Amino acid sequence: MVKNKRIFITGGAGFIGSALIGRLIEDNRITAYDNLSRNSLKDKPFKDHPNLTLIEDDVLNYETLSKSMEGADIIVHCAAIAGIDTVIKKPVNTLRVNMIGSANILESASRLNSCDRVVCFSTSEVFGQHSFLSSETDNSVIGKVGEARWTYAVGKLAEEHLAMAYYHEKWLPTCIVRPFNVYGPGQIGEGALRTFIRMAINNDPLEIHGDGTQIRAWCYIDDMIDGLVLAMCHPKAIGESFNIGNQKAVTTIYGLANTVVRVLGSKSKIVFARKDYADVELRIPSVNKAKILLGFEAKIDLEEGIIRTAEYYRGHI
Repeated sequence: MVKNKRIFITGGAGFIGSALIGRLIEDNRITAYDNLSRNSLKDKPFKDHPNLTLIEDDVLNYETLSKSMEGADIIVHCAAIAGIDTVIKKPVNTLRVNMIGSANILESASRLNSCDRVVCFSTSEVFGQHSFLSSETDNSVIGKVGEARWTYAVGKLAEEHLAMAYYHEKWLPTCIVRPFNVYGPGQIGEGALRTFIRMAINNDPLEIHGDGTQIRAWCYIDDMIDGLVLAMCHPKAIGESFNIGNQKAVTTIYGLANTVVRVLGSKSKIVFARKDYADVELRIPSVNKAKILLGFEAKIDLEEGIIRTAEYYRGHI
């Protein structure tokens, strides 16, 4: 669906960015713009593909960013500070990168001679601690002021408002995607499912923070990329926001740990650890809008996704 385009991806070396490159690299020329703080691209078979250019820099560097973006038809803004531990330790940097970096992206894109689409990544966390079948038009929740846990969501919510402002005021063809708990081969950094699978492969204990009753809906990376590609090219995506997730792959964190152990035939024990930060207790998306407007629907169930992910990590541990 996306062919013969010049695509500029911030965070292109990250988990989702590099997976997107893998999907589109044969038919498009792609520039990955990344500071390489988390580098999943280095392990990909297409890292040296002739259609791929890697620029190592930061989205806070407006001049380099703007120059690197010249000539792009489609911009996908994946770059962000993410991961609960990282966010809590560095809330100032989280807000700077996620707000100022996003402002730099949108301003640079608005100065291009032509631009087919700008896809901005938001987060499911804009719905707060309790999100059950939340739709795109539900009120956002920014959390308690002073709680570092919510700086990620606040920065992403600001990005959403800015993206829509550029669309309405400057007619920049923006689109917003809100990923819900994406996992799969190549994931780096933090992530409960990635950690559980890696521990289970080695028969190490699976550590749960809190009581394990937190509920999540898990979306396999291939499904996420399907939704993202639709957001990049579908005419009905412009000026809209979309939840991208799998509302059927739902379980508690404790149930997730047990499923990983069972499916992988692991001997790992499940242990509990103290949780010293605010957490999301319930997060399940409604994806009806993406299904109706874009034709998106997740296909990979949780157990199949766990098996596929484990096969990857068995080859890389």
